[in-house]
Amino acid sequence: MKRRDFIKMTATASAALSLNGLTVNAFGEGKFLSALAKNRATNGNILVLIQLSGGNDGLNTIINLDRYSELAAARSNILIPQANVLGLTGQPNTGLHPSMTGMRDMFNNGLLNIVQGVGYPNPNFSHFRSNDIWSSASDSNVYEATGWIGRMIDKEFPGAPQAYPDANFLDPLAIQIGTSVGPMLSGVNGLNGLALSSISSFYNIVTGQVDPAPNTPAGNELTFIRFIAQQTQAYTQVIQNAANLGSNAATYPTGNSLADQLKIVAKLISGGLKTPVYVVRQGGYDTHDNQVDLSNTSFGRHAVLMSELSEAISAFQTDLQMLGKDDIVAGATFSEFGRRIKSNASSGTDHGSSAPMMVFGKHVNPAVLGTSPVLPAVATTSDNVPMQHDFRNVYASILRDWFEMSVSDTEDVLNGGSFQTLPIFKQAVDTVDTPSPINTIGLEQNFPNPFIEHTTIRFRSTGGDVQINLYDQMGRKVRKIYENDVPAGTRDINVDRGNLGAGIYYYEMIHGNQKLTKKMIVQ
Repeated sequence: MKRRDFIKMTATASAALSLNGLTVNAFGEGKFLSALAKNRATNGNILVLIQLSGGNDGLNTIINLDRYSELAAARSNILIPQANVLGLTGQPNTGLHPSMTGMRDMFNNGLLNIVQGVGYPNPNFSHFRSNDIWSSASDSNVYEATGWIGRMIDKEFPGAPQAYPDANFLDPLAIQIGTSVGPMLSGVNGLNGLALSSISSFYNIVTGQVDPAPNTPAGNELTFIRFIAQQTQAYTQVIQNAANLGSNAATYPTGNSLADQLKIVAKLISGGLKTPVYVVRQGGYDTHDNQVDLSNTSFGRHAVLMSELSEAISAFQTDLQMLGKDDIVAGATFSEFGRRIKSNASSGTDHGSSAPMMVFGKHVNPAVLGTSPVLPAVATTSDNVPMQHDFRNVYASILRDWFEMSVSDTEDVLNGGSFQTLPIFKQAVDTVDTPSPINTIGLEQNFPNPFIEHTTIRFRSTGGDVQINLYDQMGRKVRKIYENDVPAGTRDINVDRGNLGAGIYYYEMIHGNQKLTKKMIVQ
């Protein structure tokens, strides 16, 4: 290859950067993510997606104690002993796998949200196809050529990827650790972004060195190629700067690949990298056999995965808190599908449909959304965990309530679907309760809370139509509390209990393109 041809090629080549032995792909700027980054003065939020690759057994992760007899009948050879299940504060029917002590503590400290029964209609049990569905946010019978993030980029920045990056923002806007660029970032014109050149270690970026090559004509050419690839990538310098400036304050577990990845993410955030989206991966979840230790089902392959997941996330959250970055970071786990209700004869579980998702961070509502899944008294090999929430409801909640996208833009990104947001995040909890100018909106905590018969909700609007709806823990709308065209200012509305049963509810204010959510407790 001629050097001039290579230089031309490297402008669009996709390659990889190695951080402490872990492969990192940094994607170039696209419209949606660039818009987020340019708005960091008012948002600045960061999302870390953790893919549990292979299909996680949700029934042995989030253990539904009020369905324990059905579980015992369906999977006695892999079931976690009830006495070993980790209890959650305020959740008598729900517990965690005994290896998840770190995440148990996070829930009890208000840092973890659990969404029950996440899936999609007419599920596909192929790893590849189901992963495509999650990446594209499509219906199971629709084949999309683009990913949901790719469509965000297309919508916000016409001309991507060819027109970007530009001089307005230098940081990479999505970083994926440990895997290649996936279909999630595919736009109508191709992958919406650039990857950093492939080099052998992170320290090569720090020192500007390249690996030695054989002293041959081909070796000399290889050395040149490596050097050009390293020097011409748009994001090498900013990642180098962030790595040099960043640090880790918490102690991470050793021998834990996921922890190693999250440690790098925390270091880059600490070093000032403004990247709003990170993707990391934990593999090994395709547990068709030997899922547990037959002598003690609390141990085994799945237990190791749960331990690594919990320890890694717990250390990461602690690190963010110690670094003073926990206010802007949220994380979410996802898997391409769950496992069957009934275990198989190989002490494992086969491909299933729905499974729980976990969202963590300082600004999540610490709750279990949804009920324990209804299971048959006598499960067959074809029975699946019923879906309670479409995964696109979770996507919509992230887009609307974490990244503050408009309703119309969110619907366009999700293939035109109008997906209800779930009360995963505490909206503006720490900011709307203080006096604010009249040209802002706000939703305050109802008072009293908890309440028995009556409560009051106070909101602040800029004038115009205001709606306040009430949802139960499954995200189902149970009542329209208020709707009116109001002048700018603050207003109190009285709410009667009526026929509401005791429990946790969420009230959501819709004002223009903005939505705010609070939790309400009825005794």
